[in-house]
Amino acid sequence: MTVRVPAKVNLQLAVGPLRDDGFHDLANVFHAVSLFDEVTASPADSLTLRVEGESIEGVPTGDDNLAARAARLLAQRLGVPAHAALTIRKNIPVAGGMAGGSADAAAALVACARLWGADVDLRPLAARLGSDVPFALLGGTAIGTGRGEVLTPVEVSGRFHWVFALADGGLSTPAVYAECDRLREARGERPGPPQASPDLMAALAAGDAKALGAALANDLEPAALSLRPALRDTLEAGRAFGALGALVSGSGPTCAFLADSADHAESLVAALTEAGVARSVVAAHGPVPGATVL
Repeated sequence: MTVRVPAKVNLQLAVGPLRDDGFHDLANVFHAVSLFDEVTASPADSLTLRVEGESIEGVPTGDDNLAARAARLLAQRLGVPAHAALTIRKNIPVAGGMAGGSADAAAALVACARLWGADVDLRPLAARLGSDVPFALLGGTAIGTGRGEVLTPVEVSGRFHWVFALADGGLSTPAVYAECDRLREARGERPGPPQASPDLMAALAAGDAKALGAALANDLEPAALSLRPALRDTLEAGRAFGALGALVSGSGPTCAFLADSADHAESLVAALTEAGVARSVVAAHGPVPGATVL
């Protein structure tokens, strides 16, 4: 049983104050894009995991892999042995702020549910695994509230074209949030309840790429730039080459650029590659569906 699952880019990530449970309230506008991992679940006498693909250094292959955790959680919910051979084929950047690990967990839930003949609501299990996992099930475009796991689909017209500049190495999501809190405290900022941008919602509904580019926002970007200053050069290069909008994706270090067409996206890929401001550069489009059985 093979399931394809997309990466995400955060069109807006509004971060509220730190909560007592250690999380932050968020208004997180997720957008699924056409960079995909595939997870295959096959019959087995135990739970095994294999990871394939390029640039998979840093992907855990033991019990702490999120896809393996998803399989065990589903088996516990069903009262069955967690017997499956999981194979993850990676194409989503690792530790790149594009929720690749969360995507794999969502795909593992769907694949194992099919493998084990289970008809069960996977959304509560996804939320237990992580804040980004429910969106990987849903796909499309959605606002995530709470810590990001409570989803409301968003109306989108047409297709948007993206370019992603992938950096060497990753950034720790907890470290980026901690740096965000530190920077805010140093500036004396007291963030209020996070809210989705009306301008962003209007641009998505109208399919207006120029307006969407102007409305892109990420409260974690200053923290990511503080921890990885070289990302400033990447963002500035994309803007100089005509991107309609540019931001760090999620907690980074991937940088996302909005193009006005597929041809413009390909020219941005070529220009950013020539400029040498990223390890690699790829084009994609969105929105696309969530975890899908192939």
